[in-house]
Amino acid sequence: MGLFEDVVVNAKSAVTVVGKKAGQIVDISKLRISAAELNGEINKRYEALGRVVYDAHKTEDSAEELIQECVSAIDELYEQLDAVNEQISALRRRTVCKVCGEQNPQGASYCCKCGTKLEQSVRGE
Repeated sequence: MGLFEDVVVNAKSAVTVVGKKAGQIVDISKLRISAAELNGEINKRYEALGRVVYDAHKTEDSAEELIQECVSAIDELYEQLDAVNEQISALRRRTVCKVCGEQNPQGASYCCKCGTKLEQSVRGE
């Protein structure tokens, strides 16, 4: 019975690993959907900003306050997008270069694209 028990134990551990991996894939997929939604909202805000500038130019009014509101909203959306992308990279065990945006293997000291020294995050993983 020892061999059979070993097979059962190995099968259970394999199922656990597959289950964790599937959960991770689902999490990454949800984050990618969130990133796509944020990108869509950013595009809408750029379109609204363009309309504000166009209307202000046509009417020769100053729309500085409205423009600043649009720019602030876009900046906030970009911050949210950066946070989502960082979560995706962490789940994929990647480090993103702050200079060129290239995804590098976690633990890499330098970017494989531009050679910039990468910041290492300290985590209890």
